[in-house]
Amino acid sequence: MASPKVQNLTVYRGDDKYYVLTFKDSAGVAIDISTWLVFFTAKQDVDDDDDHSLIKKNIGPGQPYSHTDPIHGKTQIHLTHSDTNLEGNKYYDIQIKKPTSDDIFTVITGIITFKADITRRTS
Repeated sequence: MASPKVQNLTVYRGDDKYYVLTFKDSAGVAIDISTWLVFFTAKQDVDDDDDHSLIKKNIGPGQPYSHTDPIHGKTQIHLTHSDTNLEGNKYYDIQIKKPTSDDIFTVITGIITFKADITRRTS
C-alpha cells in the first residue's frame, strides 16, 4: 500500500456528514472490497487507546455498517449528528484490513475540525 493521504476535514458541530470512499488499483480499476473491513476513528489525542475514541465506525462484513457498493470498491462513512457533537480539532484516520492477512493499512489521516454551528434546535 502507498503512504496514507493526509486530508484535513471540517464538519459543523451537530451535522450529519457522509464520506464516500472508492478503492481503485494502480490502473484506476475499482477493487472489490466485499470482504474488507474499513475503520474510521477520531480521537482527542493520537496516543489515546481506541476505547477512548470520540468516534469509531466499523464498516464491512459482520460489522455494524455495510459497504454501499463493494463490488465497485465503494463504501460510505456516516458521521451522525450525535457523532459530530464535538468542538475543536481532533485526530482521525481511516484504515483497511483485508481478509487475506492480519495487515492493517492507513489510507487517510489528518485533523478533523468541528466548527461551532449557529442553529441548535432540531424541531
